Amino acid sequence: MDGPAGAGKSTIARETAQQLDYSYVDTGAMYRAVGLLAEEQGVSLDDGDRLSVLVAGLDFSFPWVDGVLHTVVNGRDVSALIRDADAGMRASTVSKVPQVRAGLTERQRALASQGGVVMEGRDIGTVVYPAAELKIFLTASARVRGERRWKQLRSQGDDATSLAEVIEEIERRDHQDSTRAIAPLKPAADSVVLDTSKMDIPRVKRAILRLALARQEGVGPEPLGNTD
Repeated sequence: MDGPAGAGKSTIARETAQQLDYSYVDTGAMYRAVGLLAEEQGVSLDDGDRLSVLVAGLDFSFPWVDGVLHTVVNGRDVSALIRDADAGMRASTVSKVPQVRAGLTERQRALASQGGVVMEGRDIGTVVYPAAELKIFLTASARVRGERRWKQLRSQGDDATSLAEVIEEIERRDHQDSTRAIAPLKPAADSVVLDTSKMDIPRVKRAILRLALARQEGVGPEPLGNTD
């Protein structure tokens, strides 16, 4: 499941994995964790050699704890530390470093090869696992994605960040992700593109589950039609 920031990938991928009884791999969290650890260890976010050494020593797991997905790196739960705006920008920066992408892509492919996995990120269908049985590209307008993120921040007690600031950050990340030289953000040629601007989460999830079950039965893509 690919797509830009704020399209609903994380929520929908998690819930889809739970309903299908699949494992869930949050590749974006892996890049966020690398950015976090690099910052903590004083490693420049564009120092490919040192970042390569850092990535080589990381072991990732994504356990469910009381129904909530956690990101654990080398036994340390970093879930709360990788979800602020700074973590997102650091992730976008380190994702442009070839050594980081190579190291994390290798781990992601190993996880995907086990089967029964919902993997979410920005280049899963195009680079990480182009052989995936089903590729979904979730998108939405920058304004809609900004509004969703802004409401989430307010629910978490952040009343200082304005809607305009959130939209500006999303547009900046979109540009950075889609214009990078390595694995730019784009839908795979054989992906199903879903614009979630006017779709709520239950409707999107129903559409994806229908597609997933069809693929399990060996049925190819079909028009989404009415997902209610």
